[in-house]
Amino acid sequence: MDLTALTDSIIILLASLLLIGVFATKFSSRFGLPALVFFIAAGMVLSRFVYFDNAFLAQLVGTFALIVILFEGGMQTKYTTIRPVISSALSLATIGVLITTVIIGISATYILGISLEEGLLFGAIVGSTDASAVFSVLGGKNIKERLTATLEAESGSNDPMAVFLTVTLIEWIQHPEHDLVSLALSFFLEMGLGLLLGLGFGWLAVKVINSMNFDSSGLYPVMAIAFAILSYGVVSALHGSGLLAVYVMALVLGNSDLTYRQSILQFNKGFGWIMQITMFTLLGLLVFPAELPGIMLPGLALSLLLMLVARPVGVFFSTMFSKFSFPEKVLISWAGLRGAVPIVLATYPLMSGLPNGPLFFNVVFFIILTSAVIQGATISPLAVKLGLAGESASGQHSLLELVALGKTKSEINHLHIHAGMKIIGKELQELNLPEEVLVTAVIRGEQIVTPRGNTVIREGDTLYILGPKAQREKIKEIFSFRESPHVPVAPTPELIPGDVDEKEIDKPFPPDK
Repeated sequence: MDLTALTDSIIILLASLLLIGVFATKFSSRFGLPALVFFIAAGMVLSRFVYFDNAFLAQLVGTFALIVILFEGGMQTKYTTIRPVISSALSLATIGVLITTVIIGISATYILGISLEEGLLFGAIVGSTDASAVFSVLGGKNIKERLTATLEAESGSNDPMAVFLTVTLIEWIQHPEHDLVSLALSFFLEMGLGLLLGLGFGWLAVKVINSMNFDSSGLYPVMAIAFAILSYGVVSALHGSGLLAVYVMALVLGNSDLTYRQSILQFNKGFGWIMQITMFTLLGLLVFPAELPGIMLPGLALSLLLMLVARPVGVFFSTMFSKFSFPEKVLISWAGLRGAVPIVLATYPLMSGLPNGPLFFNVVFFIILTSAVIQGATISPLAVKLGLAGESASGQHSLLELVALGKTKSEINHLHIHAGMKIIGKELQELNLPEEVLVTAVIRGEQIVTPRGNTVIREGDTLYILGPKAQREKIKEIFSFRESPHVPVAPTPELIPGDVDEKEIDKPFPPDK
Protein backbone atom coordinates (compact mmCIF):
# COMPACT_ATOMS: atom_id res chain seq x y z
CA MET A 1 0.00 0.00 0.00
CA ASP A 2 1.46 3.39 -0.97
CA LEU A 3 1.56 6.33 1.46
CA THR A 4 -1.40 8.12 -0.13
CA ALA A 5 -3.64 5.07 0.21
CA LEU A 6 -2.43 4.57 3.80
CA THR A 7 -3.24 8.20 4.63
CA ASP A 8 -6.72 7.84 3.15
CA SER A 9 -7.33 4.63 5.12
CA ILE A 10 -6.25 6.24 8.39
CA ILE A 11 -8.53 9.25 7.78
CA ILE A 12 -11.49 6.98 7.00
CA LEU A 13 -10.73 4.93 10.12
CA LEU A 14 -10.61 8.02 12.35
CA ALA A 15 -13.88 9.33 10.90
CA SER A 16 -15.49 5.94 11.48
CA LEU A 17 -14.27 5.87 15.08
CA LEU A 18 -15.76 9.30 15.79
CA LEU A 19 -19.10 8.36 14.22
CA ILE A 20 -19.19 5.07 16.13
CA GLY A 21 -18.37 6.95 19.31
CA VAL A 22 -21.16 9.50 18.76
CA PHE A 23 -23.75 6.79 18.08
CA ALA A 24 -22.47 4.81 21.07
CA THR A 25 -23.48 7.64 23.42
CA LYS A 26 -27.14 6.93 22.58
CA PHE A 27 -26.74 3.33 23.76
CA SER A 28 -24.80 4.59 26.77
CA SER A 29 -27.65 6.75 28.07
CA ARG A 30 -30.25 4.11 27.22
CA PHE A 31 -28.52 1.35 29.20
CA GLY A 32 -27.19 3.64 31.94
CA LEU A 33 -23.57 2.74 31.21
CA PRO A 34 -20.59 5.09 30.89
CA ALA A 35 -19.87 5.78 27.24
CA LEU A 36 -16.29 4.58 27.73
CA VAL A 37 -17.57 0.97 27.71
CA PHE A 38 -18.72 1.30 24.12
CA PHE A 39 -15.61 3.20 23.04
CA ILE A 40 -13.37 0.50 24.51
CA ALA A 41 -15.49 -2.21 22.92
CA ALA A 42 -15.11 -0.51 19.53
CA GLY A 43 -11.33 -0.46 20.01
CA MET A 44 -11.26 -4.15 20.94
CA VAL A 45 -13.27 -5.06 17.83
CA LEU A 46 -10.92 -3.00 15.65
CA SER A 47 -7.91 -4.70 17.23
CA ARG A 48 -8.83 -7.78 15.20
CA PHE A 49 -8.11 -5.81 12.04
CA VAL A 50 -5.60 -3.17 13.17
CA TYR A 51 -2.42 -4.13 15.03
CA PHE A 52 -1.48 -1.54 17.64
CA ASP A 53 0.99 -1.94 20.50
CA ASN A 54 2.46 1.56 20.88
CA ALA A 55 2.21 2.21 24.63
CA PHE A 56 3.96 5.57 24.29
CA LEU A 57 1.39 6.90 21.81
CA ALA A 58 -1.45 5.60 23.98
CA GLN A 59 0.05 7.31 27.04
CA LEU A 60 0.57 10.58 25.14
CA VAL A 61 -2.99 10.65 23.79
CA GLY A 62 -4.34 9.60 27.19
CA THR A 63 -2.50 12.38 29.01
CA PHE A 64 -3.67 15.00 26.52
CA ALA A 65 -7.23 13.70 26.83
CA LEU A 66 -7.06 13.90 30.63
CA ILE A 67 -6.00 17.55 30.37
CA VAL A 68 -9.04 18.34 28.23
CA ILE A 69 -11.43 16.30 30.41
CA LEU A 70 -10.19 17.82 33.67
CA PHE A 71 -10.34 21.30 32.14
CA GLU A 72 -13.93 20.77 31.04
CA GLY A 73 -14.99 19.35 34.41
CA GLY A 74 -13.22 22.07 36.38
CA MET A 75 -14.80 24.88 34.35
CA GLN A 76 -18.29 23.52 35.01
CA THR A 77 -17.72 23.09 38.75
CA LYS A 78 -19.05 25.96 40.83
CA TYR A 79 -16.90 26.88 43.82
CA THR A 80 -20.01 27.67 45.86
CA THR A 81 -21.13 24.08 45.30
CA ILE A 82 -17.89 22.33 46.26
CA ARG A 83 -16.85 24.71 49.06
CA PRO A 84 -18.92 22.93 51.76
CA VAL A 85 -17.50 19.52 50.80
CA ILE A 86 -13.95 20.45 49.81
CA SER A 87 -12.34 19.00 52.95
CA SER A 88 -14.13 15.66 52.49
CA ALA A 89 -13.23 15.57 48.79
CA LEU A 90 -9.54 16.24 49.52
CA SER A 91 -9.54 13.58 52.24
CA LEU A 92 -11.00 11.08 49.78
CA ALA A 93 -8.46 12.17 47.14
CA THR A 94 -5.48 11.57 49.43
CA ILE A 95 -6.17 9.33 52.43
CA GLY A 96 -8.85 7.40 50.55
CA VAL A 97 -6.54 6.71 47.60
CA LEU A 98 -3.70 5.66 49.92
CA ILE A 99 -5.92 3.21 51.85
CA THR A 100 -7.30 1.75 48.61
CA THR A 101 -3.75 1.37 47.28
CA VAL A 102 -2.59 -0.56 50.35
CA ILE A 103 -5.60 -2.92 50.51
CA ILE A 104 -5.56 -3.75 46.79
CA GLY A 105 -1.75 -3.89 46.81
CA ILE A 106 -1.67 -6.56 49.52
CA SER A 107 -4.50 -8.47 47.82
CA ALA A 108 -2.78 -8.34 44.41
CA THR A 109 0.40 -9.75 45.97
CA TYR A 110 -1.39 -13.02 46.71
CA ILE A 111 -3.92 -13.14 43.88
CA LEU A 112 -1.43 -12.33 41.09
CA GLY A 113 1.59 -13.97 42.75
CA ILE A 114 3.81 -10.88 42.60
CA SER A 115 6.07 -9.08 45.06
CA LEU A 116 4.70 -6.65 47.64
CA GLU A 117 6.31 -3.70 45.85
CA GLU A 118 4.65 -4.69 42.57
CA GLY A 119 1.37 -5.31 44.37
CA LEU A 120 1.43 -1.80 45.82
CA LEU A 121 2.21 -0.46 42.35
CA PHE A 122 -0.86 -2.24 41.02
CA GLY A 123 -2.92 -0.80 43.88
CA ALA A 124 -1.70 2.72 43.08
CA ILE A 125 -2.69 2.30 39.42
CA VAL A 126 -6.32 1.47 40.27
CA GLY A 127 -6.46 3.63 43.41
CA SER A 128 -8.06 6.76 41.97
CA THR A 129 -11.51 7.37 40.60
CA ASP A 130 -11.78 8.74 37.09
CA ALA A 131 -12.96 12.23 36.25
CA SER A 132 -14.22 11.39 32.75
CA ALA A 133 -16.31 8.45 33.98
CA VAL A 134 -17.66 10.29 37.04
CA PHE A 135 -18.50 13.50 35.15
CA SER A 136 -20.26 11.61 32.35
CA VAL A 137 -22.25 9.30 34.64
CA LEU A 138 -23.26 11.80 37.35
CA GLY A 139 -24.05 14.51 34.82
CA GLY A 140 -27.15 12.62 33.73
CA LYS A 141 -28.34 11.49 37.17
CA ASN A 142 -30.58 13.18 39.72
CA ILE A 143 -28.34 12.43 42.71
CA LYS A 144 -28.33 15.11 45.41
CA GLU A 145 -26.04 18.02 44.59
CA ARG A 146 -23.92 17.67 47.75
CA LEU A 147 -22.94 14.11 46.89
CA THR A 148 -22.40 14.87 43.21
CA ALA A 149 -20.15 17.81 44.13
CA THR A 150 -18.10 15.62 46.49
CA LEU A 151 -17.61 12.89 43.90
CA GLU A 152 -16.72 15.32 41.12
CA ALA A 153 -14.28 17.26 43.30
CA GLU A 154 -12.67 14.00 44.45
CA SER A 155 -12.32 12.62 40.92
CA GLY A 156 -10.87 15.92 39.71
CA SER A 157 -8.27 16.12 42.48
CA ASN A 158 -7.22 12.51 43.19
CA ASP A 159 -5.37 11.93 39.92
CA PRO A 160 -2.18 13.64 41.19
CA MET A 161 -2.05 11.28 44.19
CA ALA A 162 -2.38 8.22 41.97
CA VAL A 163 0.21 9.51 39.50
CA PHE A 164 2.64 10.30 42.31
CA LEU A 165 2.24 6.87 43.93
CA THR A 166 2.60 5.10 40.58
CA VAL A 167 5.74 6.98 39.53
CA THR A 168 7.27 6.70 43.03
CA LEU A 169 6.68 2.96 43.32
CA ILE A 170 8.12 2.31 39.84
CA GLU A 171 11.19 4.28 40.84
CA TRP A 172 11.41 2.37 44.12
CA ILE A 173 11.14 -1.01 42.32
CA GLN A 174 13.86 -0.04 39.86
CA HIS A 175 16.04 1.73 42.47
CA PRO A 176 15.40 0.21 45.93
CA GLU A 177 18.17 2.31 47.47
CA HIS A 178 16.10 5.53 47.19
CA ASP A 179 14.96 7.13 50.43
CA LEU A 180 11.18 6.86 50.86
CA VAL A 181 11.11 9.89 53.18
CA SER A 182 12.52 12.16 50.48
CA LEU A 183 10.06 10.68 47.99
CA ALA A 184 7.20 11.46 50.37
CA LEU A 185 8.42 15.05 50.78
CA SER A 186 8.48 15.45 47.02
CA PHE A 187 4.75 14.68 47.04
CA PHE A 188 4.00 17.82 49.03
CA LEU A 189 6.27 19.82 46.73
CA GLU A 190 4.44 18.53 43.66
CA MET A 191 1.02 19.26 45.15
CA GLY A 192 2.08 22.71 46.33
CA LEU A 193 3.48 23.66 42.93
CA GLY A 194 0.40 22.34 41.19
CA LEU A 195 -1.94 24.32 43.44
CA LEU A 196 -0.04 27.62 43.38
CA LEU A 197 0.83 27.60 39.68
CA GLY A 198 -2.69 26.43 38.82
CA LEU A 199 -4.07 29.50 40.62
CA GLY A 200 -1.51 31.68 38.85
CA PHE A 201 -2.28 30.33 35.38
CA GLY A 202 -6.01 30.66 36.07
CA TRP A 203 -5.64 34.32 37.05
CA LEU A 204 -3.46 35.01 34.01
CA ALA A 205 -5.87 33.25 31.65
CA VAL A 206 -8.83 35.29 32.92
CA LYS A 207 -6.92 38.56 32.49
CA VAL A 208 -5.70 37.73 28.99
CA ILE A 209 -9.01 36.33 27.69
CA ASN A 210 -11.02 39.29 29.02
CA SER A 211 -8.58 41.83 27.61
CA MET A 212 -8.39 40.40 24.09
CA ASN A 213 -10.67 41.54 21.26
CA PHE A 214 -10.40 38.98 18.45
CA ASP A 215 -12.20 39.20 15.14
CA SER A 216 -13.73 35.76 15.73
CA SER A 217 -15.28 34.47 18.96
CA GLY A 218 -14.03 30.99 18.01
CA LEU A 219 -10.51 31.99 19.07
CA TYR A 220 -11.42 32.42 22.75
CA PRO A 221 -12.04 28.68 23.38
CA VAL A 222 -8.77 27.89 21.61
CA MET A 223 -6.94 30.33 23.87
CA ALA A 224 -8.57 28.81 26.97
CA ILE A 225 -7.58 25.23 26.12
CA ALA A 226 -4.09 26.47 25.18
CA PHE A 227 -3.70 27.88 28.70
CA ALA A 228 -4.79 24.51 30.13
CA ILE A 229 -2.19 22.64 28.09
CA LEU A 230 0.46 25.24 28.89
CA SER A 231 -0.23 25.02 32.63
CA TYR A 232 0.19 21.22 32.52
CA GLY A 233 3.40 21.43 30.52
CA VAL A 234 5.06 24.16 32.59
CA VAL A 235 4.09 22.67 35.97
CA SER A 236 5.15 19.16 34.95
CA ALA A 237 8.49 20.51 33.66
CA LEU A 238 9.02 22.07 37.11
CA HIS A 239 8.28 18.64 38.69
CA GLY A 240 4.91 19.73 40.00
CA SER A 241 1.51 18.09 39.56
CA GLY A 242 0.40 19.12 36.09
CA LEU A 243 -3.04 17.51 36.37
CA LEU A 244 -3.79 19.32 39.63
CA ALA A 245 -2.67 22.60 38.03
CA VAL A 246 -5.09 22.06 35.12
CA TYR A 247 -8.03 21.35 37.44
CA VAL A 248 -7.30 24.35 39.70
CA MET A 249 -6.76 26.62 36.69
CA ALA A 250 -10.12 25.47 35.26
CA LEU A 251 -11.84 26.14 38.60
CA VAL A 252 -10.50 29.71 38.59
CA LEU A 253 -11.60 30.22 34.98
CA GLY A 254 -15.04 28.73 35.52
CA ASN A 255 -15.75 30.81 38.63
CA SER A 256 -14.55 34.14 37.23
CA ASP A 257 -16.32 36.85 35.28
CA LEU A 258 -15.18 35.48 31.93
CA THR A 259 -16.04 36.77 28.50
CA TYR A 260 -17.33 34.23 25.95
CA ARG A 261 -17.99 31.70 28.71
CA GLN A 262 -20.68 29.86 26.74
CA SER A 263 -18.51 29.60 23.64
CA ILE A 264 -15.66 28.20 25.72
CA LEU A 265 -17.91 25.70 27.53
CA GLN A 266 -19.53 24.44 24.33
CA PHE A 267 -16.15 24.06 22.65
CA ASN A 268 -14.84 22.14 25.66
CA LYS A 269 -17.80 19.76 25.61
CA GLY A 270 -17.30 18.87 21.97
CA PHE A 271 -13.52 18.67 22.25
CA GLY A 272 -13.86 16.60 25.43
CA TRP A 273 -16.03 14.05 23.63
CA ILE A 274 -13.56 13.82 20.76
CA MET A 275 -10.72 13.15 23.20
CA GLN A 276 -12.73 10.56 25.16
CA ILE A 277 -13.65 8.69 21.99
CA THR A 278 -10.06 8.79 20.72
CA MET A 279 -8.48 7.84 24.05
CA PHE A 280 -10.73 4.93 25.00
CA THR A 281 -10.79 3.52 21.48
CA LEU A 282 -7.00 3.70 21.32
CA LEU A 283 -6.71 2.00 24.72
CA GLY A 284 -9.11 -0.68 23.48
CA LEU A 285 -6.80 -1.23 20.52
CA LEU A 286 -3.90 -1.70 22.94
CA VAL A 287 -5.64 -4.71 24.50
CA PHE A 288 -5.45 -8.12 22.85
CA PRO A 289 -8.77 -9.89 23.61
CA ALA A 290 -7.14 -13.32 23.34
CA GLU A 291 -5.12 -12.53 26.49
CA LEU A 292 -8.15 -11.60 28.64
CA PRO A 293 -9.55 -15.09 29.43
CA GLY A 294 -6.36 -15.99 31.28
CA ILE A 295 -6.73 -13.09 33.72
CA MET A 296 -10.51 -13.15 34.05
CA LEU A 297 -10.73 -14.88 37.44
CA PRO A 298 -7.99 -12.90 39.22
CA GLY A 299 -9.27 -9.74 37.54
CA LEU A 300 -12.81 -10.37 38.77
CA ALA A 301 -11.56 -11.12 42.29
CA LEU A 302 -9.57 -7.89 42.45
CA SER A 303 -12.44 -5.91 40.91
CA LEU A 304 -14.90 -7.16 43.54
CA LEU A 305 -12.40 -6.47 46.32
CA LEU A 306 -11.97 -2.94 44.99
CA MET A 307 -15.70 -2.28 44.77
CA LEU A 308 -16.85 -4.05 47.95
CA VAL A 309 -13.88 -3.76 50.33
CA ALA A 310 -11.05 -1.37 49.44
CA ARG A 311 -13.14 1.57 48.20
CA PRO A 312 -15.70 1.41 51.08
CA VAL A 313 -12.94 1.15 53.71
CA GLY A 314 -11.14 4.11 52.16
CA VAL A 315 -14.34 6.16 52.02
CA PHE A 316 -15.53 5.40 55.56
CA PHE A 317 -12.10 6.01 57.06
CA SER A 318 -11.33 9.23 55.16
CA THR A 319 -14.80 10.70 55.86
CA MET A 320 -14.80 9.63 59.51
CA PHE A 321 -15.17 13.21 60.77
CA SER A 322 -17.47 14.46 58.01
CA LYS A 323 -21.21 15.04 58.29
CA PHE A 324 -22.11 12.42 55.71
CA SER A 325 -24.70 9.89 56.84
CA PHE A 326 -24.21 6.15 56.52
CA PRO A 327 -26.33 5.88 53.32
CA GLU A 328 -24.40 8.79 51.80
CA LYS A 329 -21.08 7.07 52.51
CA VAL A 330 -22.43 3.90 50.94
CA LEU A 331 -23.34 5.76 47.76
CA ILE A 332 -19.98 7.58 47.66
CA SER A 333 -18.27 4.19 48.00
CA TRP A 334 -20.25 2.68 45.15
CA ALA A 335 -19.84 5.70 42.87
CA GLY A 336 -16.03 5.43 42.80
CA LEU A 337 -15.84 4.65 39.09
CA ARG A 338 -12.55 3.69 37.48
CA GLY A 339 -11.77 4.73 33.92
CA ALA A 340 -9.15 6.53 31.87
CA VAL A 341 -6.66 7.38 34.64
CA PRO A 342 -5.97 3.76 35.73
CA ILE A 343 -5.62 2.63 32.12
CA VAL A 344 -3.23 5.48 31.32
CA LEU A 345 -1.25 4.74 34.50
CA ALA A 346 -1.14 1.07 33.49
CA THR A 347 0.98 2.12 30.50
CA TYR A 348 3.69 3.39 32.89
CA PRO A 349 4.96 -0.10 33.82
CA LEU A 350 4.86 -1.01 30.12
CA MET A 351 6.97 2.04 29.28
CA SER A 352 9.35 1.30 32.17
CA GLY A 353 9.94 -2.26 30.94
CA LEU A 354 8.76 -3.98 34.14
CA PRO A 355 8.36 -7.76 33.62
CA ASN A 356 4.75 -7.76 34.83
CA GLY A 357 3.78 -4.64 32.86
CA PRO A 358 1.60 -6.53 30.31
CA LEU A 359 -0.09 -8.45 33.13
CA PHE A 360 -0.88 -5.22 34.99
CA PHE A 361 -2.33 -3.60 31.89
CA ASN A 362 -4.67 -6.49 31.10
CA VAL A 363 -5.91 -6.87 34.69
CA VAL A 364 -6.44 -3.12 35.05
CA PHE A 365 -8.32 -3.12 31.77
CA PHE A 366 -10.62 -5.88 33.05
CA ILE A 367 -11.22 -3.99 36.31
CA ILE A 368 -12.16 -0.82 34.40
CA LEU A 369 -14.71 -2.70 32.30
CA THR A 370 -16.34 -4.39 35.29
CA SER A 371 -16.39 -1.14 37.27
CA ALA A 372 -18.04 0.75 34.41
CA VAL A 373 -20.59 -1.98 33.66
CA ILE A 374 -21.56 -2.93 37.23
CA GLN A 375 -21.21 0.36 39.11
CA GLY A 376 -22.06 2.73 36.26
CA ALA A 377 -25.39 1.03 35.57
CA THR A 378 -26.47 0.81 39.22
CA ILE A 379 -25.54 4.22 40.72
CA SER A 380 -28.91 5.83 40.00
CA PRO A 381 -31.07 2.89 41.24
CA LEU A 382 -28.95 2.68 44.40
CA ALA A 383 -29.40 6.42 45.02
CA VAL A 384 -33.18 5.97 44.76
CA LYS A 385 -33.06 2.93 47.07
CA LEU A 386 -31.07 4.89 49.67
CA GLY A 387 -33.33 7.94 49.36
CA LEU A 388 -30.53 10.12 48.01
CA ALA A 389 -32.00 11.02 44.64
CA GLY A 390 -33.03 14.63 44.23
CA GLU A 391 -35.58 16.04 41.85
CA SER A 392 -34.87 15.41 38.21
CA ALA A 393 -33.44 18.66 36.97
CA SER A 394 -34.27 19.62 33.46
CA GLY A 395 -31.24 20.61 31.54
CA GLN A 396 -30.67 24.28 30.92
CA HIS A 397 -31.59 24.92 27.34
CA SER A 398 -29.76 27.47 25.29
CA LEU A 399 -32.65 29.43 23.86
CA LEU A 400 -30.52 32.06 22.16
CA GLU A 401 -27.55 31.42 19.94
CA LEU A 402 -25.13 34.34 19.83
CA VAL A 403 -23.03 34.54 16.69
CA ALA A 404 -20.07 36.88 16.31
CA LEU A 405 -19.94 38.45 12.87
CA GLY A 406 -16.88 40.58 13.26
CA LYS A 407 -15.22 42.79 15.82
CA THR A 408 -17.73 44.92 17.74
CA LYS A 409 -17.70 46.96 20.92
CA SER A 410 -20.98 45.48 22.11
CA GLU A 411 -21.77 42.30 23.97
CA ILE A 412 -24.77 40.46 25.32
CA ASN A 413 -24.56 39.58 29.00
CA HIS A 414 -26.46 36.50 30.10
CA LEU A 415 -27.54 37.12 33.72
CA HIS A 416 -29.58 34.84 36.00
CA ILE A 417 -31.77 36.50 38.65
CA HIS A 418 -31.13 34.96 42.08
CA ALA A 419 -32.91 35.45 45.40
CA GLY A 420 -31.58 38.53 47.18
CA MET A 421 -31.12 40.70 44.09
CA LYS A 422 -32.54 44.18 44.70
CA ILE A 423 -34.19 44.37 41.27
CA ILE A 424 -36.64 41.51 41.97
CA GLY A 425 -40.21 42.82 41.74
CA LYS A 426 -39.22 45.94 39.85
CA GLU A 427 -40.30 46.91 36.36
CA LEU A 428 -37.62 47.28 33.66
CA GLN A 429 -38.35 51.00 33.36
CA GLU A 430 -37.40 51.44 37.04
CA LEU A 431 -33.84 50.14 36.60
CA ASN A 432 -32.29 53.40 35.37
CA LEU A 433 -30.17 51.58 32.80
CA PRO A 434 -27.66 53.67 30.82
CA GLU A 435 -29.08 54.90 27.54
CA GLU A 436 -26.94 52.55 25.45
CA VAL A 437 -27.82 49.44 27.55
CA LEU A 438 -30.86 47.41 26.52
CA VAL A 439 -32.57 44.28 27.93
CA THR A 440 -33.20 42.32 24.74
CA ALA A 441 -34.93 39.23 26.17
CA VAL A 442 -36.27 37.77 29.40
CA ILE A 443 -36.16 33.97 29.66
CA ARG A 444 -38.83 32.71 32.09
CA GLY A 445 -38.88 28.92 32.34
CA GLU A 446 -39.19 27.68 28.77
CA GLN A 447 -40.68 30.96 27.52
CA ILE A 448 -39.10 34.02 25.91
CA VAL A 449 -40.82 37.14 27.26
CA THR A 450 -40.57 40.25 25.11
CA PRO A 451 -39.14 42.96 27.40
CA ARG A 452 -41.28 46.06 27.81
CA GLY A 453 -41.11 48.95 30.22
CA ASN A 454 -43.73 47.39 32.52
CA THR A 455 -42.20 43.89 32.49
CA VAL A 456 -41.67 42.82 36.11
CA ILE A 457 -38.44 40.97 36.93
CA ARG A 458 -38.94 37.75 38.86
CA GLU A 459 -36.60 35.43 40.72
CA GLY A 460 -35.41 32.68 38.37
CA ASP A 461 -35.55 34.85 35.25
CA THR A 462 -32.62 35.00 32.88
CA LEU A 463 -31.96 38.37 31.28
CA TYR A 464 -30.05 39.02 28.07
CA ILE A 465 -28.59 42.52 28.32
CA LEU A 466 -27.06 44.24 25.30
CA GLY A 467 -24.58 47.01 25.93
CA PRO A 468 -21.05 48.30 25.36
CA LYS A 469 -18.30 46.21 26.89
CA ALA A 470 -17.21 49.30 28.82
CA GLN A 471 -20.52 49.30 30.71
CA ARG A 472 -20.07 45.81 32.20
CA GLU A 473 -19.23 47.06 35.72
CA LYS A 474 -22.17 49.49 35.66
CA ILE A 475 -24.51 46.63 34.73
CA LYS A 476 -23.15 44.52 37.58
CA GLU A 477 -23.77 47.38 40.00
CA ILE A 478 -27.39 47.78 38.91
CA PHE A 479 -28.09 44.06 39.20
CA SER A 480 -26.27 43.59 42.51
CA PHE A 481 -27.66 41.95 45.67
CA ARG A 482 -29.49 43.93 48.34
CA GLU A 483 -27.84 44.26 51.73
CA SER A 484 -29.70 41.96 54.08
CA PRO A 485 -28.97 40.01 57.26
CA HIS A 486 -30.17 36.96 55.33
CA VAL A 487 -27.46 37.51 52.73
CA PRO A 488 -24.23 37.58 54.80
CA VAL A 489 -21.99 38.00 51.78
CA ALA A 490 -23.36 39.92 48.85
CA PRO A 491 -22.00 38.03 45.85
CA THR A 492 -21.27 39.69 42.56
CA PRO A 493 -23.87 38.91 39.87
CA GLU A 494 -22.47 36.59 37.25
CA LEU A 495 -22.40 38.05 33.77
CA ILE A 496 -21.81 35.64 30.90
CA PRO A 497 -20.87 37.82 27.94
CA GLY A 498 -21.00 36.89 24.29
CA ASP A 499 -20.18 39.02 21.27
CA VAL A 500 -23.10 40.00 19.09
CA ASP A 501 -23.51 41.64 15.76
CA GLU A 502 -25.39 44.90 16.18
CA LYS A 503 -27.55 44.05 13.15
CA GLU A 504 -29.13 41.24 15.18
CA ILE A 505 -30.76 43.69 17.63
CA ASP A 506 -33.81 44.39 15.48
CA LYS A 507 -34.81 40.75 15.04
CA PRO A 508 -38.29 40.27 16.60
CA PHE A 509 -38.96 37.96 19.53
CA PRO A 510 -41.98 35.67 19.86
CA PRO A 511 -44.98 37.33 21.57
CA ASP A 512 -45.37 37.32 25.35
CA LYS A 513 -46.89 34.21 26.87
